[in-house]
Amino acid sequence: MTIMSCQHLQNYKVIHGSSQFRIIHAYFVACSSPDARKRKAKSGVCHLCHFPSFRLHACLYCVFFGCYSSKHIHDHAERKGHSLALDMTYGNIYCFECGDYVYDLEFEQIAQSQNTKSAKSLCLKPIHFSTWEPTEMEAEILRQNPKRRKMESRSTIGLRGLINLGNTCFMNCIVQALIHTPVLRDFFLADKHNCQPLSAESGQCLVCEMARLFQEFYSGNRTPHIPFRLLHLVWTNARHLAGYEQQDAHEFLIAALDVLHRHCKGYTDDKLLAINRFFTGKNGTTAGNPHHCNCIIDQIFTGGLQSDVTCQQCNNVSTTIDPIWDISLDLGPGPPLPNTNSSSSSSPTSGFTNSPGTYESTSLIDCLKRFTKPEHLGSSAKIKCSICKSYQESTKQLTMKKLPVVACFHLKRFEHSTGYHKKISTFVSFPEELDMTPFMSSSRNNNNGYRNQIIQESAKSLSCENKYSLFAVVNHMGTIECGHYTCYIRQHKDQWFKCDDHLITRADLPTVLKSEGYLLFYHKQILEYQ
Repeated sequence: MTIMSCQHLQNYKVIHGSSQFRIIHAYFVACSSPDARKRKAKSGVCHLCHFPSFRLHACLYCVFFGCYSSKHIHDHAERKGHSLALDMTYGNIYCFECGDYVYDLEFEQIAQSQNTKSAKSLCLKPIHFSTWEPTEMEAEILRQNPKRRKMESRSTIGLRGLINLGNTCFMNCIVQALIHTPVLRDFFLADKHNCQPLSAESGQCLVCEMARLFQEFYSGNRTPHIPFRLLHLVWTNARHLAGYEQQDAHEFLIAALDVLHRHCKGYTDDKLLAINRFFTGKNGTTAGNPHHCNCIIDQIFTGGLQSDVTCQQCNNVSTTIDPIWDISLDLGPGPPLPNTNSSSSSSPTSGFTNSPGTYESTSLIDCLKRFTKPEHLGSSAKIKCSICKSYQESTKQLTMKKLPVVACFHLKRFEHSTGYHKKISTFVSFPEELDMTPFMSSSRNNNNGYRNQIIQESAKSLSCENKYSLFAVVNHMGTIECGHYTCYIRQHKDQWFKCDDHLITRADLPTVLKSEGYLLFYHKQILEYQ
């Protein structure tokens, strides 16, 4: 946002004054009366698609309401020459001539006054923002450290190798991915974690160690870091990962998120009950994770997976929503079963193998389509219907009810069966940008299509908020019994680097997109603050 008011806004105020801003803000941003709230609920829709988009903007010249995500307000501004619009969610002014939100002191004072009235009408405490003022201790630290590091577009600050402590490449790759997770990085570099461990747990907080890792990575030191403290804490808190044997990177990721989640300070039990209302079934019973909280791990990685089970007899739908940290995807139908009547005895019945040619090449999009495709459960898996009061055949469909800030996709490349283990090395293409709108619960029906025109417009207007950008890829080279993990991470907007334990080398996007891919990390392109 531009701090100084732009010339276009100043010219507007000379001709039109501030009355238009005051009216729109009072009735559609900070409603201070029941009548205003009713008017907003009834009229707060886009005038083109008639959908109540989350990012509606109101033209300051003619009070046209248009979607920002679908560019309806942009089209109006270009067609009518009306260059100023009010964000109806936060009350900010957007100038289409400047291509940015602009600040005006008079409008800010009007907004603060009306926000206070709105809060009082709802018996809420007004929220006032103030500038940061350093404490005496912080001021002394700033005086003792006058040298400042400037983050430039080609800066390599934040890139640092990790020493392999003995088959710990799986840990190094996950650490690199977490270190370069944008929102998680901002949290730790802003010193948001305040640890208050018990005396018996002093020095055993994994979150504190992650905070130290971020400080090490962004200190400017280029020598490889030795993560022995992190390894010790992982062994202490996740006993099944202890030892110097090669471990699975995906299993380590889930274990690390779980330990970080348990060590983070979240909501109290009373607030947890309120939050868990989102994760409920139709009958009102809790269907989600009772430990869902507001810790930084849940805020970033937790999504909501909706499961719809439809009775084939009466079409009754039973819905549950479960919190998830990642999405594990099958790579498609497997190879045909071997001919048991063959006289050849060369087919292995146990051991290890790689199978790059037994699965056809596929894509992340195809894997997601299979993941969200309705599945007939069959006669051997009948479920008791609450309407029929008897066991009936049914279909099951998985969709995304709530998208996480960071989406992690786990490609199931390792197959384990009785006495037989293999790695699937088939190529899976994945995009730099991913739109998750088609896989949302609101966008799909049992035929994997849009329900009607309204839902189609809804999906279109929300597509911008559901778009993701790739920022990290974990790869596995070798066989299932003897392999090595490496990681590609994105630095800034368009710079890619390969992290191979202590070695950091430059890479390019085509190389990243052609890699085998085991864990894919995407972050949302647009974040809406709650």
